[in-house]
Amino acid sequence: MMGPAHSLSGAAAWLGLGAGVAAAGHTMPWPVLLVGALICAGAALAPDLDHKAATISTAFGPLSKALCGIVDALSAAVYRATRGPGDPRRSGGHRTLTHTWLWAVFLGAGFSVLAITGGRWAVLGILFVHLVLAIEGLLWRAARGTSSDVLVWLLAAAGSWILADILDRPGNGADWLFTSPGQEYLWLGLPIVLGALVHDLGDALTVSGCPVLWPIPVGRKRWYPVGPPRMMRFRAGSWVELKVLMPAFMVVGAVGAVGAVGLPG
Repeated sequence: MMGPAHSLSGAAAWLGLGAGVAAAGHTMPWPVLLVGALICAGAALAPDLDHKAATISTAFGPLSKALCGIVDALSAAVYRATRGPGDPRRSGGHRTLTHTWLWAVFLGAGFSVLAITGGRWAVLGILFVHLVLAIEGLLWRAARGTSSDVLVWLLAAAGSWILADILDRPGNGADWLFTSPGQEYLWLGLPIVLGALVHDLGDALTVSGCPVLWPIPVGRKRWYPVGPPRMMRFRAGSWVELKVLMPAFMVVGAVGAVGAVGLPG
């Protein structure tokens, strides 16, 4: 799928999770719901860091472009080293390592550790990166072009500072889910894991499928492209994505938000 659909699906997934935990009697504080949805929308672009034309690979200028090259090379090397007898030969690393459940968990765990060990500036950095990606993804057409990059970064920086201040207030969610001393913001890794997994599931619906199960082998393939039957798949950017899935994600997100904040039905 393309960036806007990925970001919408990430936000919808977190809002849906918010509705689910509210129904189970563990309502998220509204700042956690909002921040989690934004982080998840941004994290839903993260697996495409292995593709030089992806939104995440251009969102931070030369820095993200250089990181894309490193991730692509690493992904290609891991693929070549671990491919099974049924996996085809390939030169690039797109839709390999970063499109797996293991990478999603690794990414989320890494950011959680960073959040609880790095203090306020680490939290601000995590928020900034994912807000930039969320803005780029959700406001795709408005955020295109070099001239708008600085405005996106400034908006993300201001939003990160404001949201961090709100979360820091007692009862607003810094210690949501993990309440022991020193575990504030440990939950930040959860929307990152969820966003990456939702991205993988979205790509699994497309023609190429997605090797989300790696390193678990399926038959003769270790990089098995998980997906529905061929007749149910679509091409990225097709009318199915634009006219069916994106409106569906909006509806799911709206229903999830209503359920999460406990508004009467």
